[in-house]
Amino acid sequence: MSERFAWLPNLLAQFDQEHVLIRGSSRLLLKPSHVIHVEIEDWKACVVQIAKQECRWCAIWAEEYETSFTISSCYEKEGDYLVLLTEIDIDTPVLFSQTKLYPAANRAERHLRDMFGISFTEHPDNRRWIRHQAWEKHEHPLRKSFPVQGVGDYNAACPTPTDDGYDFLQAQGTGVYEIPVGPIHAGIIEPGHFRFQAVGEMILNLEERLGYTHKGIEKVAEGREAHSLARLAGRISGDSTVAHTWAACMAMERANYVKIPPRANALRAIMAERERIANHLGDIGAICNDVGFAFPFYQCGRLREQWQRVSQLCFGHRLMMDCIIPGGVKTDLTDEFCTISLEQIKYIYNEINELSAILDRHTGLEDRLRTTGYLSPNLAKKLGCVGYVGKASGQDYDVRRDSPYAPYDQFKIDTPVLHDGDVEARLKIRISEIISSLSLLTQLMTKLPEDSIDYLWQTPFEAAEGLGIVEGWRGEIITYVRFGKKGKVNRFFPRDPSCLIWPALELCIQDNIVPDFPVCNKSINGSYSGHDL
Repeated sequence: MSERFAWLPNLLAQFDQEHVLIRGSSRLLLKPSHVIHVEIEDWKACVVQIAKQECRWCAIWAEEYETSFTISSCYEKEGDYLVLLTEIDIDTPVLFSQTKLYPAANRAERHLRDMFGISFTEHPDNRRWIRHQAWEKHEHPLRKSFPVQGVGDYNAACPTPTDDGYDFLQAQGTGVYEIPVGPIHAGIIEPGHFRFQAVGEMILNLEERLGYTHKGIEKVAEGREAHSLARLAGRISGDSTVAHTWAACMAMERANYVKIPPRANALRAIMAERERIANHLGDIGAICNDVGFAFPFYQCGRLREQWQRVSQLCFGHRLMMDCIIPGGVKTDLTDEFCTISLEQIKYIYNEINELSAILDRHTGLEDRLRTTGYLSPNLAKKLGCVGYVGKASGQDYDVRRDSPYAPYDQFKIDTPVLHDGDVEARLKIRISEIISSLSLLTQLMTKLPEDSIDYLWQTPFEAAEGLGIVEGWRGEIITYVRFGKKGKVNRFFPRDPSCLIWPALELCIQDNIVPDFPVCNKSINGSYSGHDL
């Protein structure tokens, strides 16, 4: 066994002690992960052992076959990925819940229950999560028998019945009152409901209700060809269009044994880093604006606009949407545009350093951000937080560095980590990531390989499957793709990092005052659309 997965033999030995029957080979590879295939009766014992090994829970997805469901659960440790797989009967779909061992699995399991009708024993929350009255309780949209346009009166042509019966936590006590926020907000953001219990201005509890933007991504992906799936992936969450498209294409390319040209990989990384910088600039300004410091808001808005105009100049789209395709990229970067981009990098570097110094000296900003929205490293680890939320609370993980993929495997990735866990730390992580990405962009463009930008895509064989794992600007994105007949997609599952960081907002807001909710929310900045497929 290579240095990678050095911890796996110990895990397998524990399975043997528990008399777990591993079906077939434990070395089955779903790039870049190993797969352990177990009987359903051994699922619980395996999950327990995986938790004892302190693996981080990443994702869970299901696939329907004629008489069964296949359930796959993904974990990470030391940059290595493991997929635990089992099969359950389609007529009695019941599986042990991981939620008590891995709180991050809570909403994902509820999603599977709503979408497939799979029950999870010992799950602490039986409330529906995604359904929102759009279909009947006995109907499950990701089953093959469910038509993409809906059934009966519950289809796109009819309004969805009001969802006013969700059983929010009821707080009792003298002086306790509730504050409902949303789902419709004052701005242009997507819908999400937040229910507070508070005494005076102190927040006792926050409960989120998401899922209002259900788009049916997993369902409408079925039957698509590879290029069509890439376009769909780019619309999971508009602010992460590059990262999601890259993850989807990486999964398809691994399934199809395609190795894309080095120049195409470099161009993908350039786009991903530009996307990271644009979003971090927007968030830095918005965080400051939420506490009444408008100057950084204007400056970051100006810099972000200039940055996105150059993205459009270089790649034909402000968000670089649809620029990544299966087998490579659609748009090349000319020498002229490289020069323009490199000049802009120097300019942004000087601007962000000057702005960072202003923020550091502003005592009023420090008073509002320091200790606000505290998320302890222990809670961040328990929730499996990734990206800037995890890094601000001591979770030192970045896919580009710890599970590197081309072209990042050729570069030293400087990724910051702090342990303060507050809004100020999440702001500082964003600034540090911008500076790191600017340096990386300079290296990428000065060492841009001279070759083609795409690979002739061939029809994948039936049952070909792959995992795509990339570091989006919010953190780790995991995408699973399996092809069916004639190279058409049979199963598409993308997991946005928002699924792991939204629960952090509920915890970090406790014992903060009500006026601090907007800045805590913005410092987390989960994607509604990315969370709700």
